[in-house]
Amino acid sequence: MAPARKGPPAAEAAAGAAVARPAIKALRPVVTPNTTPCTFGELGLDPWLVDALASVSIRHASDIQKAVIPPILAGRDVIGGAKTGSGKTAAFALPILQQLFKDPYGIYAVVLTPTRELGFQIAEQFRVLGTPLGLRLMVATGGRDITAQAIELSRRPHIIVATPGRLADLMTTSNDTSLFSRLKFLVMDEADRMMDPSFAESLRVVLRVLPSASRQTLLFSATITPQLEAIQSSKALPPLIIKVSQRFEAVERLKQSFIFTPSHLRDHALFHLFTDAEEAVAKDKSVIIFASRPQTVERLRLMLRRLKIDSSGLHSLLTQNQRLATLERFKSHKLNLLIATDVGGRGLDIPDVDLVINYDLPADPADYMHRVGRTARMGKDGEAISFVTERDVTIHLKIEEVMGKKMDKMELNEARMMDQLEVVAEARRRAQMYMEDTKFGEKRTINAIKHARMQDAQSEAVQQATADALAAADHARKRHKQEKAISKSGTKTKTKTKKSSRTKA
Repeated sequence: MAPARKGPPAAEAAAGAAVARPAIKALRPVVTPNTTPCTFGELGLDPWLVDALASVSIRHASDIQKAVIPPILAGRDVIGGAKTGSGKTAAFALPILQQLFKDPYGIYAVVLTPTRELGFQIAEQFRVLGTPLGLRLMVATGGRDITAQAIELSRRPHIIVATPGRLADLMTTSNDTSLFSRLKFLVMDEADRMMDPSFAESLRVVLRVLPSASRQTLLFSATITPQLEAIQSSKALPPLIIKVSQRFEAVERLKQSFIFTPSHLRDHALFHLFTDAEEAVAKDKSVIIFASRPQTVERLRLMLRRLKIDSSGLHSLLTQNQRLATLERFKSHKLNLLIATDVGGRGLDIPDVDLVINYDLPADPADYMHRVGRTARMGKDGEAISFVTERDVTIHLKIEEVMGKKMDKMELNEARMMDQLEVVAEARRRAQMYMEDTKFGEKRTINAIKHARMQDAQSEAVQQATADALAAADHARKRHKQEKAISKSGTKTKTKTKKSSRTKA
């Protein structure tokens, strides 16, 4: 896909990979409020996929699946927008798997995601649904051995789920230009986030390598922005834009409220929500607290631990294994409280979240919707509470404006909250001191310097490892050919000997 007019850097990157065609305006959004129950067989999916869905107790398609599966199967480029928890991943995974079943050879689809955690979640859905196919799947994200990933890429898995930066690195270091020659699908999940300038350079590299003329491009997001609507297909027909829900539509079963509090009393209000005899709305519930920075996440985790409230943090300073382990503990209910930056706000399928608390209010209303979308999923009730400080009033009003509705104001008993003033202040002070003593966050700077020094050497190592893997595969093919030729030659010799014996006789 390429933009019909000049857009942000990431959209401009798409232009480099598109086939030059006359400018064609995109179709107007197709709103599909259809709620009539529909089976997957009625959408055109093959019986083996319908059976795979039934094996995990999925028998009826969601609104977004009903809207996009038929046009994807028909070969259209699609931009799909639907609220979180609506089944967007299966909406693109199912038609890709059906088409792959017809010709399961080579790298067939690339799925790009903005975060590592979302990538692993998408891969798991592909793995479950693609079991009958013998699916070969690769997840390419940062935080893991790039040399091993380069070797895995050289083996041509059917589906690659990747973050743009890591896939761009693998493409840059690979010497095999034919790896993606059979690609049929490019998917961008959370596509509105992909339009961020921070992804522009990586996307430019990826789109330069991927073939454009023969592939379908599918963009999915909970929020279809004007940038996405401006994108144009490289094919004769413009992309089909399908909006199942409005951009900032919150689910009906989500209760949204705010607490107006001075910034220096947020910690006290937070502790009050977990412990007060009458207003402890967070007690014994599955809760996600969102904060803007890893340092804030860690400080809250340490503070609450001193206050006898168990929790885990999820942020970019953790290793990939630590982040996955934390998510697994929370999803399996071994942990009831998760404190996260926006790394946990987009696309993650975490069932049974009762309450979302915005400790820091996000500046972008779209980020607010992604955060609160972690609760009230799949028809369940949910609640979102936001702290609004003296610095957040304008942001709060903007969120209400784009949602078209007011949040309820929650009043806390200040007298009871102040009873815990010294206890909470002491816990916060000790948490801050511990972080300073352990130099929390400084390892990231040191690691960045090490990474810069090792990048050239690592690039050479990846190239050599990829070349060795390809050479080994080529050697195996040649050896197989030679053995086949020898076997054939031996058969001919035996035949000649038999004929000679008959002639003498």
